[in-house]
Amino acid sequence: MRKGWKQTAAAALAAVMAASLLGGCGQKSGTESEKVEKYTADGELVKPEKITVMTDGTVFTKRNGRDALEKRWEELTGIDLEFIQPDHSAYYDVVGQTFASGEKNWPDVILLSSTYYSGYAEEGALWDMTDTFENSDLKKSGRITGEDVIDGMRINGKLYGLPVNRGGGCITYVKKKWLDNCGLDVPTTYDEYLNMLKAFTEGDPDGNGVNGDTYALSAAGFMGEEAPYTNYLPEFYQDAYPSFTKDENGRWYDGFMEQNFKDALLRLRDAYVKGYIDKETLTNGTSDVRNKFYEDRSGVFTYWAGTWAENLRSNLAKNGLDDELIPLPLIKELGNYTERTPAVWCITNSCKYPEAVYKYFIESMMDGGDMQTLWTYGVEGVHWSTKAETVCGNTYEEGQFHGLESLDKPGTQYTKGLMDPTLSIVKWDSDPGIDSVAPAAKTSQEIFNENCKQALMVPSTTEMATYNGDLTTLKRSIVADVVVQGMSIDEAYQRFEKEHGVKWSNMIVDSLNHLAATEQ
Repeated sequence: MRKGWKQTAAAALAAVMAASLLGGCGQKSGTESEKVEKYTADGELVKPEKITVMTDGTVFTKRNGRDALEKRWEELTGIDLEFIQPDHSAYYDVVGQTFASGEKNWPDVILLSSTYYSGYAEEGALWDMTDTFENSDLKKSGRITGEDVIDGMRINGKLYGLPVNRGGGCITYVKKKWLDNCGLDVPTTYDEYLNMLKAFTEGDPDGNGVNGDTYALSAAGFMGEEAPYTNYLPEFYQDAYPSFTKDENGRWYDGFMEQNFKDALLRLRDAYVKGYIDKETLTNGTSDVRNKFYEDRSGVFTYWAGTWAENLRSNLAKNGLDDELIPLPLIKELGNYTERTPAVWCITNSCKYPEAVYKYFIESMMDGGDMQTLWTYGVEGVHWSTKAETVCGNTYEEGQFHGLESLDKPGTQYTKGLMDPTLSIVKWDSDPGIDSVAPAAKTSQEIFNENCKQALMVPSTTEMATYNGDLTTLKRSIVADVVVQGMSIDEAYQRFEKEHGVKWSNMIVDSLNHLAATEQ
């Protein structure tokens, strides 16, 4: 989480609480008169005339054909749809300002990441959709395959938002050509993994006749800014986690303080000192890492499963390199890949017809029909087609589903919209584009899905909102001290205590356990 947002969020959430206390937030659905308004005389839900939706850039932007998506959605429902779509990078600043400005300015529906979701839910800004979901046609259909994903978004047993996809996560890709050139099999243990890194760094894995002019892997930093934090270097972290999680008794603790995390730092430092890890890792962005992989400077890359597997493969091919990548099965010590908590669609407590909005907007995204096609692939003739034609150099026969050329990125084709077909949490037997999913994308996502566990959603508390931004920044600095600067573990953790890290950590842990106790 970014430090700046933490300070903004605390104020914004406080404003939301004030609004709820002063304005009766969360009480809209409690009176009989309002219940009558929501249903027709026949007991059917009243269809709202208009639904306002606040979303980030994961929904097609205006440049990417959003108007066409909006028009098609309105054709399918007969409801006016209005998008509020701030710039993607400024999205949560605008979300905070919107909630703080009062209920009259809130949208009916809003897309929130897990952190913001838990905060706004606990401040009373979001509608409790638990009963509606439990009694919904979707729930009764038996089509849900991701019940665990939905359950992972419950707050004290309640649902204030619904995911429409799995969260996804990162898997480690290894260049098969490099393994072959070094005479290595796919590693299954950490020792074998290290041996591969050594060979990729000191040998001639790229086959250019020069030993030692490559490094095994690169990453965008040693510790992420937000959950799940360790996803770019999982084989080193293994069972260690640098943030808040629960023990076997359900008690919260800070994994950064545990011995297994200190052991992980030593593993990282050892590999870094030996040159197995790119020396620019601390300052790399994800695009830097991708480019080094495409330039054959590294042979191991932990990145998103699914669509990105095909992106990596195709870019290697464009650079004239061997494009066969092996999605690495879990090494013994890792145990599982970590799946990030998904974004959720929430209905605010200012919405006049929440049950209808749930049915017509959220639930319909997973209808297994026209609406799911719309949210997954976009609009026919704008984002995809089945016509016989050539797109971006690829030729398709009549009836063959394929993405059209991107309006925003000419020379590339659309592969999906808001929803990823490989991350669906419902059975979708009639998926029209399933055969268009590249084999590499499908294989990597299947391996990930079979070997992942969902990251734990951490509740919001005042202490979390106040201190965790600075605490996470300090933790990342401590990690750099140990791995890059060679500081001893003892010295690093003395600095952590001196600069208030232990104090902040304990305050957050206490607040989380106090919250858990009061909710029981």
